[in-house]
Amino acid sequence: MKHALTAALLLAAAPAFANGETVTIRGEVIDTWCYFSGVMGGPDAVQGTAHHTCALWCSAGGIPVGLLAEDGTVYMILSINGDGQSASGQTQLELASHDITAAGRVFARDGLNYLVIDEVIENHGITNINHTDFGVIPGFAIPNPEG
Repeated sequence: MKHALTAALLLAAAPAFANGETVTIRGEVIDTWCYFSGVMGGPDAVQGTAHHTCALWCSAGGIPVGLLAEDGTVYMILSINGDGQSASGQTQLELASHDITAAGRVFARDGLNYLVIDEVIENHGITNINHTDFGVIPGFAIPNPEG
């Protein structure tokens, strides 16, 4: 099923592929579900070490990964180094929450940015945002005993 979805995404975006722009981008490999849904808190709470375990679970469960660029732009990753699984691929799991510099091709369609990473130029590791800064439970999920 995951392979069929990835193939459908690639086929749907085929016209845009002809116009892909070659780029080098630095950013964090993110869990797109938590980042866009806000279910775990704001954007700062779903990055780096504070969100690493959840990012692994989401990717392993089939949620596509993205790249949050330094300028705040989010790119949906279609493949990394030829690994066409946009979720749960070994490369995606190894890079979850890591800050990377990548060379690849950017495509835009229907207001979304897509990225095919041809090469991870440098893996800078996981950013230094941690549970000490954000806690292990999102603030809005802590019950309020007063009501």
